[in-house]
Amino acid sequence: MAEIYKYHMFICTHQRDDGTDYCEEHGAQSLRDYAKQRVKDLKLKKVRVNNSGCLNRCKLGPIMVIYPEGVWYQYQDKADIDEIIDTHLVNGKIVERLLK
Repeated sequence: MAEIYKYHMFICTHQRDDGTDYCEEHGAQSLRDYAKQRVKDLKLKKVRVNNSGCLNRCKLGPIMVIYPEGVWYQYQDKADIDEIIDTHLVNGKIVERLLK
């Protein structure tokens, strides 16, 4: 079977109403939308960007995981998203400073 995706990026966009931390309170959905558009603009056909429910690392949020490696990143802004895309998804290297 042919490989469909080289990388699959799951970005937690979970919300809570119980007073505990959650990724969406840090703008995770808008940053996920930005990542998806950036991957599309770069024409990275073998990369899939998806929303994710809770990844159980809410206190670190916002958080994402990239498969197949299972690399976890904490990011804060579009510059971090750009660095993850350019370094990890385009060049195949882990962004050490954002690892969680």
